[in-house]
Amino acid sequence: MERPAWAPRSIDISVPSVSRIYDYYLGGSYNFEVDREAARRAMEFMPGLPKISQANRAFMRRAVRYAVGEGITQFLDIGSGIPTFGNVHEVAQAASPGARVVYVDHDPVAVAHSEAVLADNADADVVAADLRKPQEILGSPQVEQLIDLERPVALLLVALLHFVQDADDPYAAVAEFGAALAPGSLLVLTHASYEGIPLPPERAEGAVDVYKDIRNPLVMRSRAEIERFFEGYDMVEPGLVPMPHWRPDTAPEDEDPWAFSGFAGVGRTA
Repeated sequence: MERPAWAPRSIDISVPSVSRIYDYYLGGSYNFEVDREAARRAMEFMPGLPKISQANRAFMRRAVRYAVGEGITQFLDIGSGIPTFGNVHEVAQAASPGARVVYVDHDPVAVAHSEAVLADNADADVVAADLRKPQEILGSPQVEQLIDLERPVALLLVALLHFVQDADDPYAAVAEFGAALAPGSLLVLTHASYEGIPLPPERAEGAVDVYKDIRNPLVMRSRAEIERFFEGYDMVEPGLVPMPHWRPDTAPEDEDPWAFSGFAGVGRTA
């Protein structure tokens, strides 16, 4: 297997990665054959996975613009993945020059690319870390340098929490971040669910099994389970809804049916 020049030496290119699979769904080029193969296997069961990924990105951009409109100019994007067109720093800094962004990911390819993309951007940086260790992220030099936790922050957890199993207690991690945020901060998240998928759950389960096979289990939670992440937050209208229904730019009825898979929401700390 040929190692591309951009691939960090430290990574095993024979093992698929969820961030590189996501990059493939979005039409990116920072993925290996092993990622493409896993993606194609998952798409045999859920052909709409690229559409779901695009709906996630579109929601993220709307949520970032909303945050800037609310006067928030600091963004902490955890599970940020491989930079693609219309990333958080591009959207935020276009709307508010000088907006500060820290990306966090544990995939070395995602981190290496983020470093390359942000090399000339004094107001954005990346941390190699994991959501499950909030203090490592909050205490990182990058966060300490760019993010003032005494002022409101938008915390983005987009298409991330469904890769954190219950045994790793994602609720505790999200609560720990919430406790560190100033009043008026926003929690922005999306989460996969069997609700809204235009397929019988047993068919969609085939795609979930592919993620299990590559040791990155996809945890499908119910709407009620996803709502629990927002305990202690006031939900921003229209609440926890399918992605195209969250403050849409275009008519939701024009969207692909797959875009309605899972839920998106934004909450505000009191």
